[in-house]
Amino acid sequence: MRVERHWWNGSRGQLARRDVYIRTDGEQWEVEAQVGGAEGRSTVQQCPGRASAMILADAWLGGRTDWRELSPRP
Repeated sequence: MRVERHWWNGSRGQLARRDVYIRTDGEQWEVEAQVGGAEGRSTVQQCPGRASAMILADAWLGGRTDWRELSPRP
């Protein structure tokens, strides 16, 4: 799966770091909410399409404006 969108809460400390990813392989879509960096906890939710993945990601971002969108990895 490739990363379509990635947001980060801007926190440098591992414990406070939060990330939200939207991934797809072209057919399946998933959204991951990660707490504590790569070594932390995460929740992955499968979505039926791009629109539902965006709705879920927006909900996990909580409408806060301090999140930063990062470029997807190639």
